[in-house]
Amino acid sequence: MKQGSRALGVAASDGDTRSVLCGALVRADRVVDGCTFGECTVGGTDATDAVVELFSKLGREDVQYLLLSGVAPAWFNLYDLHAIHEAIERPVLAVSFEASDGLDAALREQFTGDALAERFAVYESLPPRRRVDVNGHTLFVRGVGVDDDEAESVVRAFTPEGGRPEPLRVARLLARAGRAFDERCESEDETDRSQPN
Repeated sequence: MKQGSRALGVAASDGDTRSVLCGALVRADRVVDGCTFGECTVGGTDATDAVVELFSKLGREDVQYLLLSGVAPAWFNLYDLHAIHEAIERPVLAVSFEASDGLDAALREQFTGDALAERFAVYESLPPRRRVDVNGHTLFVRGVGVDDDEAESVVRAFTPEGGRPEPLRVARLLARAGRAFDERCESEDETDRSQPN
């Protein structure tokens, strides 16, 4: 992997009703080369479209890979990896950091009817997770538009230390900061509205 290779990492930070998404563009040599923000609905079904919009808004043709932090941000607002791949025409890798028995039971517990069917259709379309050991940490990777060997190489190249690929580490930090800023602004606006003129 060349030092200047770029991956866009997307992570979410959930609030009560919406989740702030951050896309952080990071080179393989750990240089942060851009970022953008978006949002999706907590408990909704708009996360896939939000990621595609975020990618488009960034407007960078030099993005080679898209890395997503997990597949179910914002309380089961599932990413459709195939739809994202088709829309952005880049390999898509969803990286998770814990062993799991899957989301079947959790989805059945939280949803019924059409809401459950819609989420199951997306969930069942996902490729299987593949275990990747990096720097003494175990990651689980799903890839679309990329074979297993390349997916593992990408994850290793963008994880120079620790157990979280650098694009996802930076995106997570910025998403949390973005949500905290939004909440502070909303709180200040409410305070201002409550003050007498």
